[in-house]
Amino acid sequence: MAAPDAVLVQTKDPHGRVVVVLARIWEDKILRDHPELEGALELVSGTIETPDHTEPDPRIGRHRYYRRQVGPSRWLLVVVSYEQEPGRVITALATRKDPRQWKP
Repeated sequence: MAAPDAVLVQTKDPHGRVVVVLARIWEDKILRDHPELEGALELVSGTIETPDHTEPDPRIGRHRYYRRQVGPSRWLLVVVSYEQEPGRVITALATRKDPRQWKP
C-alpha cells in the first residue's frame, strides 16, 4: 500500500492541465466503492487524456470525463476536481448510462 498522499498517476487533461490520482483516493474510495476497477488505473488516466465526451459536473470546480468501451462497462466516468492544483481525480466508475449531454 502506497503512502496516502503518494501520486499514483500524473497526466494532463485535453486543456493541458495537470491531473493526479492520489493513493488514498484510489485505494480508500474508488477501489472500495468500485472494485471492478482494480487494475484500471491506466484506463482512468487515458480517459482524462483522451475522453470521448466531457461535461461540467454539477458541483462547481469539477469536470466529468467519459470514455466509451473501456473497462468493465459501456462507459468509464472519471470526475476531476480543479478546486486545487494540480487537479485531482475524486472518483471513477464504470457505467452503462450515456452521459446526460451525450450526442452520438
